[in-house]
Amino acid sequence: MELQTLIALLTFAFASTVSPGPNNIMLMTSGANVGFIRTIPHMLGITLGFSFMVILVGVGLMQVFAKWPLLQQILQVLCIAYLVYLALKIALSKPSRHSCAYRPMSFLAAANFQWINPKAWSMALTAVSVYNINGTWQGVLVVSLCFALVNIPSVSIWAYAGQKLQRWLSCDRRLRGFNLVMAALLLLSLLMMF
Repeated sequence: MELQTLIALLTFAFASTVSPGPNNIMLMTSGANVGFIRTIPHMLGITLGFSFMVILVGVGLMQVFAKWPLLQQILQVLCIAYLVYLALKIALSKPSRHSCAYRPMSFLAAANFQWINPKAWSMALTAVSVYNINGTWQGVLVVSLCFALVNIPSVSIWAYAGQKLQRWLSCDRRLRGFNLVMAALLLLSLLMMF
């Protein structure tokens, strides 16, 4: 991969991973509810899960969807349903003084979430089709590694920002309001993808 293409890919990867979307909204929510440290498995799940997704998309899923477009439509419906479920779960989580009712995503849940995240699909399909110019598996690996590298600071920013809100959110009413706003933003991010 040429240096100019690599720089363009890194720029695209950073801009797309740091911008608001379902992953980042849930990371901020997790950081605000349980702190940065307890959000690390969620952050690592996003980073490694998305990188793995890029590899599989690059190796063959684009061909599968081209052959059977109905599968992509079914996946979109499932994505929408699951994001609505997550938004409801965030909105309805109850603040607690002793142990937070909010449960951060586990590593595996966050990694698996990438497969139903419309923004992740859009990013993976775009990256593989635009930045793997020669269509080689080595190019797919470079795209995947670039996303893994830039995803670490991107997800950290959102979880850290959420943690910084913890003191302000120590009031149950404010935390409940924050969770409602984050749930609404999650739904809005879904609408923006379509």
